[in-house]
Amino acid sequence: MNSRKPRQGQRDNRSSRVNRGSGGGVSRYEADVLGIGTTKGGQPVAPPRERAPKAATRDVHVEEGTRLQKVLAQAGVGSRRHCENLIAEGRVEVDGQVVTELGTRIDPESAVIHVDGDRIQLDDTLVYLAFNKPTGVVSTMQDEEGRPCVGEYLEGRTERLFHVGRLDYDTEGLLLLTNDGNLANRLQHPRYGVEKVYLATIPGPVPRDLGKRMREGIELEDGPAAVDSFKVVDSQPGMALVEIVLHEGRNRIVRRMFEEVGHPVIALARPQVGPVKVGDLRPGKMRPLNKREVADLYKAAGL
Repeated sequence: MNSRKPRQGQRDNRSSRVNRGSGGGVSRYEADVLGIGTTKGGQPVAPPRERAPKAATRDVHVEEGTRLQKVLAQAGVGSRRHCENLIAEGRVEVDGQVVTELGTRIDPESAVIHVDGDRIQLDDTLVYLAFNKPTGVVSTMQDEEGRPCVGEYLEGRTERLFHVGRLDYDTEGLLLLTNDGNLANRLQHPRYGVEKVYLATIPGPVPRDLGKRMREGIELEDGPAAVDSFKVVDSQPGMALVEIVLHEGRNRIVRRMFEEVGHPVIALARPQVGPVKVGDLRPGKMRPLNKREVADLYKAAGL
């Protein structure tokens, strides 16, 4: 048997050849995934692809600023020692950058801080309230016709507050009141998809396809409107209670949608806006949002 050895300078390609069958070697797909390349006889193997270098980390340190752990402690995150542990564990971000250096100083008036992904509010002049608007109250701070309005419930407060969204005169439920304009704009804009939950009492029985129709969209005079979800909560002879969720805020949109499908609303309430629930708050009463609720609102609004 004649066993020929490759001449000097000539490569033996048999060991580097890709096997397309079921035997040894790797497939062309596997070679691409592994980054080892495939060759024809006499061709060199392609070197592995180099990964793009990571973007440089931006320095958020402000020489004349305040130590980060002190800012966190003053914001109510925890004790100074606890805040130092959070920083050392890489759980704190400043302006989108993870900070692990305990000596970092920041400007509390301009920095955006997140701890474990939750926005920490540093401005103690900002106010966040939950208000259960009663029926028969107008969602305005003043009413030219002299009707009861939201502004009457804010008498004595020094902040200039405004309501997030509106509720009809005949609708009861949760209104958020704040002087945080950036958050309020985000919560109201349909682009950010912040959901509102409504409970509507309508004439029954409810057709089986009603939920499907409302999810697919109802044509209104100012354009189509669709709910994000629909479910029947309770049903009695001649009447039903349904829950719908939507992220739009057009004028009287819930009532108009039900009128269009032949089930005009008898009573309407809004128990929830984004992550905040009205809970056991009685109509005409308000309460401050807790830190968890404010952080969840920021997250829902993409801030």
